[in-house]
Amino acid sequence: MPVWIRQQLGMGQSFGKTLHAIQSNQLNTVCEEACCPNRGECWSAGTATIMLLGDTCTRACGFCSVKTGRPSDVDASEPERVARAVAAMGLRYVVLTSVNRDDLPDGGAGIFTQTLRRLREQDSTIGIEFLTPDFHRCQSQAINGVMRVLASDTVPGIRLVWGHNMETVPRLYRRARKAADYSRSLGLLETVAALPRIEAKSALMLGLGETRDEIMTALRDLRNAGVQRIALGQYLRPSLKQLPVTDYIHPSIFLDYEQEARRMGFTWVKAGPMVRSSYHAEQPGHQKNLSTE
Repeated sequence: MPVWIRQQLGMGQSFGKTLHAIQSNQLNTVCEEACCPNRGECWSAGTATIMLLGDTCTRACGFCSVKTGRPSDVDASEPERVARAVAAMGLRYVVLTSVNRDDLPDGGAGIFTQTLRRLREQDSTIGIEFLTPDFHRCQSQAINGVMRVLASDTVPGIRLVWGHNMETVPRLYRRARKAADYSRSLGLLETVAALPRIEAKSALMLGLGETRDEIMTALRDLRNAGVQRIALGQYLRPSLKQLPVTDYIHPSIFLDYEQEARRMGFTWVKAGPMVRSSYHAEQPGHQKNLSTE
């Protein structure tokens, strides 16, 4: 791999505290299940992206290392365990994601809603970001549940970031996201972007064979849908079972994409080889370009 691909081992002071908070509350993280290269850095900084609804996905995306199969039953105690872990880590900003649960009537939306409610009860000022599936066949149910929680908030000014990753350009969906649909994902983002007190976010991973024109088109699609936050990062093959990397994108090209995204009107942009959708999610989006740090 090129020299600009860096992975930190995780020797920081807070790494053990983060690990204990996750393990003692029997939680899953996308950091571990998706083999995120930033786990050492983020856990050492005392942050982690909690993955709801188990560790088994009902889909088999070509880029993802999360295992596929028949998931376990929904654990109703999970929202409480998430709240305990968040308190133990002292988080002021929480990112919650999940596996796809196409086996459930609500796609798992109920656990997102319950976890949001429990975290708001514990600390009404905490920042929360969702990174959800597309909720195939139950998008309205998912959105309505979240809006009911937001309507009852004691701190009306607190917003929710609702992320859903497009991942790649339409041409590569059949190869990379077989069970997903570009229009369906874009439609979810367009719907949540139009809601009060919600900022829509998405992410693209580069290096699967997409062209610059295709990336620009995808960015315009997202901006036209009302998406305000965008993350652009390098796809790294988790194992030989996943799709190979076609290109390693130079940091200068990521900088160009960042500048183009800002010109399109995105208000929060992170772009760089090691950027992932939840990487530095709590930070303002106008900081120094991460691709050149």
